[in-house]
Amino acid sequence: MKLSSVVLLTAALVLSGATAANADSPKLSHVTTVGVHNTYDPAAYDYLARALDAGSSLIELDVWPDFFTHEWKVSHSNPLGNNNNCVAATSAAQLYSGGKNKNLEYCLDDIRIWLAAHPGHPPITLKLEMKTGFSDNTGMGPDELDATFRAHLGSVAFRPAELLGGYATLDDAAKADNWPSVDALRGRVITEIIPGTVEEGNSTDTLKTDVEYARYLTGLKNAGKLGDANIFPTVHGAAGGDPRDKYTADLKPWFVVFDGDANAWVTQTGPWWYDANHYYLVMTDAQNVAPAIDSHSPTVDQANQRVAELAKQHASVVTADWTGLTTVLPQVLARG
Repeated sequence: MKLSSVVLLTAALVLSGATAANADSPKLSHVTTVGVHNTYDPAAYDYLARALDAGSSLIELDVWPDFFTHEWKVSHSNPLGNNNNCVAATSAAQLYSGGKNKNLEYCLDDIRIWLAAHPGHPPITLKLEMKTGFSDNTGMGPDELDATFRAHLGSVAFRPAELLGGYATLDDAAKADNWPSVDALRGRVITEIIPGTVEEGNSTDTLKTDVEYARYLTGLKNAGKLGDANIFPTVHGAAGGDPRDKYTADLKPWFVVFDGDANAWVTQTGPWWYDANHYYLVMTDAQNVAPAIDSHSPTVDQANQRVAELAKQHASVVTADWTGLTTVLPQVLARG
């Protein structure tokens, strides 16, 4: 193994807690982790738990609201059926057996059960892509989704209210760097939610996921019930300036999580601003940043170098389809 790989992996082990516990654990906003795109896909892993075994710090689920059955389906392209690697586990021993293709609540159970079986594990990012958005008028809205999270992820979820603390808005809290430390978040899950590809291509959908969940979040805040929210509304897509300017003034300060293409951020927007304000920045398709590397099986050295580069470019999470790079995925590097 080249020296560069050894240095990166040593740093990752120190930050991820594989060595003695560090009393000065970095805050979540000061580190960069690595995740896998479309983690739920059986073509990526035979069971969702395998992604966590491999070290992925981000689990992605594509979610469809089935308004006929009032179930949250998890699939890439089937709005009325499941196509995923989640199972109906009730114990860690059952995470690798039984029928797959389960609804969202089982995927959440799998994550919660796996974390319980791996105490002290660094925090996981859960990315929800709402393929067609919500369907609130049929009983599949943000409140029903949060109820599913409360029932199946429970106290494992790191909630917006925990970041908020005594600050007026999430923006104020992020700018004050009120994020907990990595050590404080061990065994926890931070969930982001983005509009899906079908929704974004639907010109008749005038209420997209990001706005709908943000309205729900601010409604809870105004009602003194922010603790009910389990998910962070997310700005989708890299954009120059402050991409939150597209939102109304009351919603803008409740977006502190951003998700989009790594190459666009690096070449077009200059992502230092996100780090300076301690915002949470998910960079996707890491392989496409010049010089492009293989999307599935780059060398370990290539992947390590790409992660290190994007950590310097202020990513909080770097994602690609590197399912088999089990020495790359567990890394927790210094951000910036």
